[in-house]
Amino acid sequence: MGASRWQDQLARALEAGDGQAAVRLAAEVHPADLAEFVLQVAPAARSRLLGWLPADRAALVVEQLPPAVQSEVLAVLGRQRAGAVLEEMSSDEVADLLGELPPQRAVDLLGLLKEEEAADVRSLLAYLDDTAGGLMTTEFVALQDDLTAAEAIDALRRLAPDAETIYYVYVVDREERLQGVLSLRELIVAPPETPIRRIMRTRVVTVPPDMDQEDVARVVAKYDLLAVPVVDASGRILGIVTVDDVVDVLEEEASEDIYRLTATPEGAAGAGTSWLRARLRMPWLVGLLLGELVVAKVIQGFEGTLERVAELAYFIPLLAATAGNVGTQSLATAVRGLATGEIARGQAPRVLLRELQVGLLLAVVLATTSAGLVYAVLGNGPVAVTVGVAMGVNTLVAAGIGVLVPLALHWLRVDPAVASGPFVTTTLDVVGTLVYFLTATWLLFRAAG
Repeated sequence: MGASRWQDQLARALEAGDGQAAVRLAAEVHPADLAEFVLQVAPAARSRLLGWLPADRAALVVEQLPPAVQSEVLAVLGRQRAGAVLEEMSSDEVADLLGELPPQRAVDLLGLLKEEEAADVRSLLAYLDDTAGGLMTTEFVALQDDLTAAEAIDALRRLAPDAETIYYVYVVDREERLQGVLSLRELIVAPPETPIRRIMRTRVVTVPPDMDQEDVARVVAKYDLLAVPVVDASGRILGIVTVDDVVDVLEEEASEDIYRLTATPEGAAGAGTSWLRARLRMPWLVGLLLGELVVAKVIQGFEGTLERVAELAYFIPLLAATAGNVGTQSLATAVRGLATGEIARGQAPRVLLRELQVGLLLAVVLATTSAGLVYAVLGNGPVAVTVGVAMGVNTLVAAGIGVLVPLALHWLRVDPAVASGPFVTTTLDVVGTLVYFLTATWLLFRAAG
């Protein structure tokens, strides 16, 4: 069924109040697509549709909605219906929803759950959102290590409907301590009477509940896992982090770093009105504008040099732009290396030396090229040499600053992405302009005697 076709048909069914047709159409559509449709229709229509759908189907759609819309929908569904939908949602999704809501509203929704599910959600709310504990779900399959393969398969048939994933089966002892793991495939192909302790893998990749979500994502990516178990200090399994949550983490962290690298507040892209978007961006831009005023003061301080050699003013933008580009490239390289784990803590001297070596090679090429171009344009040897030397020094300085700032922030345990491109560029504008005029003053006036 074409996208526009089912949307039109579903919209007409909603408008006509035809619940049977709406449910039949919705059954053929992926929950993520239904969630996009729900966001496009009026609030009354979205609550009507989610009220018609079976609770398990409605839960899959609600899980795909933004927290604000989730709260709005659940508020108009009525307590009994909202409770049924929440019961069908994954415990980690419910915890994420409640964590975004005002405390009283969160308590009200928590009260709609059965005590067992409510206890699971409370345990998840005890962890920070950006940790393994905050990401994990408690809906996983854990079997006792004394079961046979046939008994384990029978247990899976009972437990699978309530589990987030059954691709991995975790094996525990009677104290719930993790003993091993086996895949569903390994379980199915094993002889029925084989004890699962004989076919399980005992070297299990695990993460602690307080591990940062970025580190959890790296673990999942490194070992190509569909899920990773979260265990406490005693080895007891608390939950699992599934790959779909890791994908969300990667998207969230990438968006966060992109916003910071461009000095854009994280809420700016999703802000509703143009005025709100502008207001969110304004503080950073005003701050950077004040930084550029420092450049103007530097130029003013060398007014005498400019009066004697006016041609120097022509090449200020050339030097500033090139230094900014070099610095931003070094910054991006360092931030990415830190984010992906390619640059480990304690490697700062080696990384800085490597980037300075790259900067030196770039400096030689750019200095020679710029000096040649300036001489070709002006025919003024001293000015060409000045621009070339300043270009070389600025390039080397830019490479160093671009990598040193994020490394220093990482050492201080601050997100290196806060060393945003505009911030580094503004710093390099000040430093580069100062280097340019100091070089010009020293070289030109020394040559003049």
